[in-house]
Amino acid sequence: MTALKAHEVERFLLRPDLTEGVFLVYGPDTGLVRESAQRLTRQFAGGDAGSMNLVTLEGSDLDSEPGRLLMEARTISLFGEKRVVRVRGAGKSLVIPLSEILDDPGGAAIVLEAGNLTPKDALRALVEGKKLGRALPCFPDSDETLLKLINETFSKAGIRAEQDVATTLRETLGNDREVTRRELEKLVLYSAQSKQLTRNDVLLLCADNAALVLDEVIDAIGTGHAARLEEALNRAIAAAINPQQLLGTTQLHFATLRRWRAEVDLGKSPRDVLEGARPKPHFSRKSSLEQQLRLWSDDAIAAAADRLHTATADSRKRYELGDMIVRRALLAVCMMAAER
Repeated sequence: MTALKAHEVERFLLRPDLTEGVFLVYGPDTGLVRESAQRLTRQFAGGDAGSMNLVTLEGSDLDSEPGRLLMEARTISLFGEKRVVRVRGAGKSLVIPLSEILDDPGGAAIVLEAGNLTPKDALRALVEGKKLGRALPCFPDSDETLLKLINETFSKAGIRAEQDVATTLRETLGNDREVTRRELEKLVLYSAQSKQLTRNDVLLLCADNAALVLDEVIDAIGTGHAARLEEALNRAIAAAINPQQLLGTTQLHFATLRRWRAEVDLGKSPRDVLEGARPKPHFSRKSSLEQQLRLWSDDAIAAAADRLHTATADSRKRYELGDMIVRRALLAVCMMAAER
C-alpha cells in the first residue's frame, strides 16, 4: 500500500517515484488539490498546457461514460510522448476503468482531483492499494506551512519584507491555498519595482478594510482617544459604513468587553483572558484590548452600554439626525474612557 502522509506530499511533487500509474490528489483544501494536480501534470507532460499528449477531462462527463477514461489512457501519442490524463472532480464511477489502468498503465499517467475522501472511499482505497497508485492528501495550511510559503514566495521574487509582514499575512489570510496564492501574487506584483513590502501594504491590499476601520473606531473609543476617534469615524463614513452598523458593532464590543472583564474580576490577567478568547483577537489589537480591560470596570461598561442603547433608539426615531446622534454618543463613551 502507498498512502502518502500530508508532510510527504511536497517531496513527492518535487520528485515522484513513479512515471506511470494513477495519482489521486484529494482533500478538503480545493485550492491545494488543484495546485498539486497541476504540478504533477507539469512533471509528466511538461510546461506546455496545449501539448497533444495531455488531455483534461471533467469527472461529471465521465460519470455517464467511464470507459472513455480507459480509451484516453490507451491512446498513443503521434509523437511517442507519455500520455497524461488529468481528471477534475473524479468520483467512484471511475473505479472499474482505473482498476484496469492500475494493472497495466501502458506508460500513461492519470492525475485525479477529488474532494475530501474517507479511508473507506472506493476510489481512495483502490489507488492506495495498488503498486502503481499514489494518493496525495491535501489539507489546509498550518501556521508553519503558511509562513514557509509566504517567505519562499517573497524570497523567490527578491522582495524584502518587514519583520511583521509574514505574521500579519498569517493572521489575515485563510487556509485555502488558492486564495493564499492569489493574495501573494497580488503582493508580489505590487512590490515588483520597489522590492519592499510593509505591514501597511499588506493591510491595504489583503485585509477587510471595513473591518479594520470598525476596529479603529472601537479601539479609539475604548482607550479614550478622541482625536483618533474623529479620524476613524471619517474613514468609516468614506467606507460607506452606516451609523447603525457603527453603533451595533460598538455595542457588541462592549458586551464582549464586559464578559472579559468578569474574568479579570475573578483573578485572571487581561493577557490571559485575551489568550483564551474565542475567536482570538487579532494580535495587532492585543495591546489596546489589554488597556481597555484595565481602564473599564464592570459598572463603567454597563453605563457605556446604556448610553449606546439610548443612542440607538434615538437615531432610529430621528433618522435624519442619525449621524450626529451616533457621533455624540461615541464621543461621550470615548470621554468616559479618557476620564478614567
